[in-house]
Amino acid sequence: MSKDQVRVVVTGLGATTPLGGDAATTWSALLAGRSGIKPLTADWIDTVPVKFAGVAAVDPGDVLPRPEARRLDRAEQFALIAARQAWEDAGTPKVDPDRLGVVVGSGIGGITTILQAYDTYRDKGWNRLSPFTVPMLMPNGSAGWISIDLGARAGAHATVSACATGAESIGYAIEMIRSGRADVVVAGGTEAAIHPLNIASFAAMRAMSTRNDEPERASRPFDKARDGFVLGEGAGILVLESEEHALARGATIYAVAGGAGFSSDGHHISAPEPSGTGGKVAMERAIRAAGISAADVVHVNAHATGTPVGDEIETTAIKDAIGGHPLVTATKSMTGHLLGGAGGIESVFTVLALKERIVPPTANLDDPADGIEVEIVRGEPRKLPEGQIAAINNSFGFGGHNVAVAFTTH
Repeated sequence: MSKDQVRVVVTGLGATTPLGGDAATTWSALLAGRSGIKPLTADWIDTVPVKFAGVAAVDPGDVLPRPEARRLDRAEQFALIAARQAWEDAGTPKVDPDRLGVVVGSGIGGITTILQAYDTYRDKGWNRLSPFTVPMLMPNGSAGWISIDLGARAGAHATVSACATGAESIGYAIEMIRSGRADVVVAGGTEAAIHPLNIASFAAMRAMSTRNDEPERASRPFDKARDGFVLGEGAGILVLESEEHALARGATIYAVAGGAGFSSDGHHISAPEPSGTGGKVAMERAIRAAGISAADVVHVNAHATGTPVGDEIETTAIKDAIGGHPLVTATKSMTGHLLGGAGGIESVFTVLALKERIVPPTANLDDPADGIEVEIVRGEPRKLPEGQIAAINNSFGFGGHNVAVAFTTH
């Protein structure tokens, strides 16, 4: 970060996840090493090979008024809930609407709306479709509804980069503030894809764990016995703000959003490039964007999904970009993989790790895979050092998208 570059800070956090209905509850569960993965009980469960997932701990229908919820896809419901939490946590900032932006994306968008609407059309006819069908299925629907809710007019944007979506949204939001287009931006990711078609499709790729007898132990990043990722749902949202604007209104500042690094593999539509170069470059670019050195980075929230290919490649990238010293954790071991929402909730976790100077453990890591040369936190949380420190959240997506977001203490 150059001396004349606008400094961006985090002033609000919101989340709804398989571990809790808000950021604080989710964070407490992470530190306790608790799993949010449970058996599914839907009537279609016998039609798919994977019978568990990370269902949201608090159903959005229990939070939103019914008339409002009926207009929204489940992914939009999660996003709106988390955004309202983050906005309240930030102290409901008084900001010129023309200086307020939104960047919230989803990897898949309103997929359950699409599938259910088609069934309605096929079985009952077009005139039985909800007039909100199109706004519910749009991948940009969450960003639109949040911008309407907050009256944001600086721009409402929706990134779509598979499992890197939430992190890319935060990176774009940082640039909106640094470019002078906004003073405050609400940013993150959301996903609601627990549906038999999605589960069956991922299973057909051999990407999902089939540990049906032990759902809570199925998500096993870095472990030799890992057999795929576990699907989760929810949203994670941050309020980002120029430091000048935050200080002027006396806001509580969690951390500095130092910057994001981006790269693409140009290798394969779903498999990571074997050398880990793409992830390495993204982390190096995030470090440069934040104006820090690799030695300053003491913690990495790894993308680490628990798929047979990927976890060791990421540790190689971390070692090459930063070194072997950061404390690395994989919170997907407890939340499951929220796809486009992962970068949102994991950025919330990374910010809280810096603020509270503690790293949650990686669950279910009984027998670490061979060749890992970074320090993975497992068993119990680990303390971070005092002083000025930095952390990185990694998010990598199908299509070869690599995003790393660097945060520092304020």
